[in-house]
Formats: sequence, structure tokens, C-alpha cells
Amino acid sequence: MEYTVQKLASLAGVSTRTLRYYDEIGILKPARINSSGYRIYGQAEVDRLQQILFYRELGVGLDSIKEIVTAPSFNGAKALREHREKLLEKRIQLDLLIANVEKTIAQSEGRMNMSNKEKFEGFKKKMIDDNEIKYGKEIRQKYGNDTVDKSNAKLQNMTEEQYTEVSKLAEQVQETLAEAFKTGDPAGELAQKAADLHKQWLTYYWHEYSKEAHAGLAQMYVDDERFTAYYDKEQPGTAEFLRDAIQIYTGMKK
Repeated sequence: MEYTVQKLASLAGVSTRTLRYYDEIGILKPARINSSGYRIYGQAEVDRLQQILFYRELGVGLDSIKEIVTAPSFNGAKALREHREKLLEKRIQLDLLIANVEKTIAQSEGRMNMSNKEKFEGFKKKMIDDNEIKYGKEIRQKYGNDTVDKSNAKLQNMTEEQYTEVSKLAEQVQETLAEAFKTGDPAGELAQKAADLHKQWLTYYWHEYSKEAHAGLAQMYVDDERFTAYYDKEQPGTAEFLRDAIQIYTGMKK
């Protein structure tokens, strides 16, 4: 079975523009171009598009997806099994959140009592699972399973007050960092305040703090495109600025 761009887009539920873009960046090339100049896709391309959409659903960036699916060692059957595991994890997250919402509804209707800890249980579990899906492999390789597991346990055991405090701290980090970036000086007072706030934020998640680990995480913000995209979404260069500020703050600036 062969498909034109239009037919494949309709089959997969994506736009023809998306398929053309995938062709341009080399992540999904057509099997051939026919005599009329139309892109023609075969079964292999259909299978690859399915893999791409699975990875997209799991929050993986296109650059990373391209590296994965175009690698000579890529194994489609193995990838499907991994997708299945990740989707099952995602289903567990959703089931937990649904149960949390149902309990909240029941409480609002006077049918049951719900502790404050229960109210935030689903959100904390989702945060942990999302981080595992997006960054788990890299973080575990860098810091080890024991460190990551302890960090996850610390987050899961947060009280409502701690959860509120760390959420406020995250906002303060972003606000202070944005102001500091305007100064262009990572060693300046504002930038160092942002680095200190970042440290305070980390202590809510990390089992124990070290300057080396803090500086290492800051470097990852620059090395890993997903972290860079997060910090650079408002102002390009912010990830590098934060990295420099933290390295100065920790005394690790080379």
C-alpha cells in the first residue's frame, strides 16, 4: 500500500504541512517521488511515522526523535515495547489524577473527607513520572539510581506547605533570573540572588546538596536541548547565563 502526502496525513491525523516539514528535516523522507513530483510513502514510512508520533506523545523533542529513529541500531519492535511501558506509566498517572479529582468532588458534595495530603498526592506523582519520562535516563546516568530515587521519595513525601513553598520559589527563580539576565552580568547581585534561590529550590528535591552537583546540573541546562529550551523560551541565552551564575555561586567557574 502506498500513500500520497494527503492520504498519509489523513490516515495519521496530522497535517500535510507536518509531513512536508518532517521531509525537510530528514526525520521522515518519502519512499520515492513519482513522475508528477508527488511524495509517495510506503509501509516502512508509515511504521516510522507511527514511531515518531509515539515519541512526540511522550514529550520527546524532534531533534532527539530524529537521532533515535535514524540510528543504525534502532530496533522498531524494541521501541514499541518501550512505548508500551511508557504509555502504561502515563495511564497510571492519569488514573491517579482521576481518582484524586473524584475524591475532591465527593468531598465538595459532603460524601467523604479528604486530607490535604491526598489532594496533592496525584500532582506530586505526576510530576515525578513526567520527570522520569522526560529526563530520567540522563539524570540517572549522571547522578545514579539511588540519588534519584531518594529525590523522588522526598518529593512524594512533601507536605502541602512545602509544596506551596517550593512552587513559590520556582516562580521567584524565574522572575529574578529574568531581571538578572537584563544586566548581562552573571556575577552581579541579581544573578547571584537567582543562583541562591535556585539552590533553595533544589534543596526541596535533593536528598543532599553539593556545590559540585549544583554546578553539574547547571551545565546540563546548557548541554541538554530540552532544559535549554525551557530556560530560553522567553529570552535566548538564559540557560547559559544561569549556568554561569551558578558556577560562580558555587565557585566552580572555570
